[in-house]
Amino acid sequence: MQTAPAPAAPAALLSQAHRARAEEFITGWARRPPAPFDPETAHSLASGQAGDALAYAELAAQGRADPALALRFAARTAGGDISASDSAGLYWGAPAVAFALHTAGPHPAHTKASAVLHTHITRLARRRAARTLRRIGRQEPARFAEYDVISGLAGLGAFLLHTAPAEPRLAQVLTALSALAQPLTLAGGKKVPGWWAAHDPRGTPTRPARGHANLGTAHGIPGVLMLLSRAARAGITVRGQKDAIEHLAAFLVEWSQDGPAGRWWPEHITLEEYTSHQPAQQGPARPSWCYGTPGIARAGQLAALALGDAHLQSLFETALADCLSDPAQLSTLADTGVCHGWAGLFQTAWRAAADAADPRLPALLPRLAGAFTNALPSTPPSAPGLLDGGAGTVLALLTAASDRIETGWDTCLLIN
Repeated sequence: MQTAPAPAAPAALLSQAHRARAEEFITGWARRPPAPFDPETAHSLASGQAGDALAYAELAAQGRADPALALRFAARTAGGDISASDSAGLYWGAPAVAFALHTAGPHPAHTKASAVLHTHITRLARRRAARTLRRIGRQEPARFAEYDVISGLAGLGAFLLHTAPAEPRLAQVLTALSALAQPLTLAGGKKVPGWWAAHDPRGTPTRPARGHANLGTAHGIPGVLMLLSRAARAGITVRGQKDAIEHLAAFLVEWSQDGPAGRWWPEHITLEEYTSHQPAQQGPARPSWCYGTPGIARAGQLAALALGDAHLQSLFETALADCLSDPAQLSTLADTGVCHGWAGLFQTAWRAAADAADPRLPALLPRLAGAFTNALPSTPPSAPGLLDGGAGTVLALLTAASDRIETGWDTCLLIN
C-alpha cells in the first residue's frame, strides 16, 4: 500500500520518542500487502477485512494513504454473498459491510450497494425490535445477542443513528431497548432486570430460573445505555427512553463497588449474586472497553450528559480517572487490541476526556498514550479485524498521534 508522508502537525499527546514508535507501527501496518479476499472473514468488523477497511479509511482521511486505494479496499469487503439474516449485526454481515462503506466515504461505486444494504438493515432492525418486544411481553429472559453491541439491537441502532438518524426504524430500536428497563419475572417468581440473559456469560444455556445480568460494554447493558444516551443527546427520543436512561444509570450506580483504587464494577451478576446483592468478583478486572470500568464509566458519563446530571457525571468520571491512575489495573492489560487491550482503553478515555468536567481525564491522556506505545509489539500483528487485529491498534494510535478522528470509525464502539 502506498502511503503519504505523516502530517507535520505536532502531537500533544505523545513525546517525540513515543510518536516515532507510533509512526513506525502505523507505517509498518499500512505498507504490508493487503490480504486476499476471504469470503469467510471479509464481512466481519471484529476479525475480518471489514475491520481493516476502517483503518485504511482513517489513514486516507488523515492524508497518510491513497484515498482511491482505501475506497477500493472498502469496496472489496462487499464481495461475495453478504448475510442479512437475523444473526447479522454491526460486527458481521450486512451492517458490518455497510459501516465499512460508510466510513470509507461516498463513492459512485458504493452508492447502489449501500442503498441495498440499508434496505436489508432496516428490515432486520424492524424484525428484531418487534421480536424483542414480543419476548418481553411473554416475560421470558433474553440472550444478550438480542440487544448487545456486537450482534444485537444496540449495534444496529448505533449504525442507524450514525448513518441515517431520521430512519423510522431507529425509533423502533430505541423503543425495544427502552423496554429492557422494565423488570422480568423468572419461572420461580424472582424479579430480575429486563435484560436478564438465559445463559451464562459464555453463552451456555442455564436452567430456566438461572442466567445472569451482563455488565460488559460489548455484551451487556452499558452498550444499550450508550445508544439510548447518544440518541437522546442528538435529540432523538421515544416514549420511555428518558426513564430507561435514568433506570439503567441508577442500576450501574447501585452495583458499583468501592475499592482501594476507587469505584469498580463486576463483569456479570448471577442469580445468587443478584439475590444477595453481593458479587462474587472481589476486585476490578482488566480495565478494557469490552468489560471493565472504562466502558461502564463512559456509558454512565454519556447517560449523565443526556440527563444533564452533574452529580452523576462526576461519579462516573471520578471512577474512570481513578481506574486510569491505578498502575495495578493498567498492568493487567496484556495486548494492544481494541476489545480488551490498550487501544480500546485509550480510545474510550480519549472520548470521555473530550466531554469531561473532571480535569484529570484530559490530563491523563499523554501518560496513557505513552504507555500504549510502550506496549506495542515489535511488528504489527497479521491478524485482520478491529477488535483483536492490528487495524484496531492502528486506529487508536492514529488518534493518539494526531489527537483527532476524521471518519467517526469508533461509532461502532458506541463511545462517541
